[in-house]
Amino acid sequence: MTVRASSSLIPLLVLAVVLAAHPRVAFAQSGWLPTAWFSQDTVDPKAMFPLAESDGPWMVLATTFRGEGAREDARQLVQELRGSHKLKAYTHEKSFDFTGNQRGLGLNPDGTPKKMRYAKAEQVTEVAVLVGDFASFDDPRGQKMLAKIKNLQPESLAGDSGKSQSFADFRQMMGLDKKSGKGPMHLAFVIPNPLLPEDFFARQQVDKFVLEMNADVTNSLLDCPGRYSVRVATFTGNGTFDQKAIEQGGKEVEFQGRLVEAAEKAHRLTETLRRGGWQAWEFHDRDSSMVCVGSIEQLAVQQADGKMAPHPEIIRIVRALGPDPEKLAAGQIMPRSIDGVLLDVQPKPIDVPRVPTGRR
Repeated sequence: MTVRASSSLIPLLVLAVVLAAHPRVAFAQSGWLPTAWFSQDTVDPKAMFPLAESDGPWMVLATTFRGEGAREDARQLVQELRGSHKLKAYTHEKSFDFTGNQRGLGLNPDGTPKKMRYAKAEQVTEVAVLVGDFASFDDPRGQKMLAKIKNLQPESLAGDSGKSQSFADFRQMMGLDKKSGKGPMHLAFVIPNPLLPEDFFARQQVDKFVLEMNADVTNSLLDCPGRYSVRVATFTGNGTFDQKAIEQGGKEVEFQGRLVEAAEKAHRLTETLRRGGWQAWEFHDRDSSMVCVGSIEQLAVQQADGKMAPHPEIIRIVRALGPDPEKLAAGQIMPRSIDGVLLDVQPKPIDVPRVPTGRR
């Protein structure tokens, strides 16, 4: 069957690829490189400093305020943490609706689902105060900050100055007073940034062996600053590695069989694409090598009409490096060839592999 070409064909193919790779579109966040803890700028006394995706990925949850007065208590605490203690503090607000009918357990005699109501029907607002930003759960800076937060005695939490009922109840329940010796935030703990997409921590994290394989690669995918890149070529092999040499501390990796050919093709293609102006990256694993193009922060962008569309850079890469559109229109799905190397039939956005903290 002959396929008719159209100007919208490639974007639709791209959208299909994006949705297949990531059923739930995840918006990107910036990288978290070590930064100065706090600037010397004057703190706006009215600012709430709301949490963003780019803050984190790991935070210390200092405390949470609930109900009437929660926002004001949170604002005073975050102001004090930023102003007096020079900490990078944020607030994060969430609302809960306990009104209306709720699905109960079991069924009624007529087979309909049981309906229940909360004993106290109300709408509640909770405002958390968090301190960050930390690269991992066991980031030494984060653990040090956690210990500091637990022992801190903020003036805004002293006595009965708080306006939110939840914090007053909390103080009474825990017996917090000046004689207890415990800080009002001694139950603080480390949590992931609640605004991060669900798949953020599911990204591939390379192990020591694969890290050694890519250690001397000039344009390694591990150095790509973006959240995503587009895989345009994949090369597999049947070879094996001399992993024993790695385990004994050696850095020499011996490629066997077709795997060395796969690595050479990936390197040659990366160099060719770079000379052609493409931001190309190569990556070598135990059984394959691949070439990716681009450094992209999000898979889709919102249009003026509110609808989501594939990121323009993904469309550009697929159009230029995907199957030939003329042959595709004629019903032939033929991969492109660059410098004698065949590209993938279907370029695909992938997560950029993560390097363990402190390893690169």
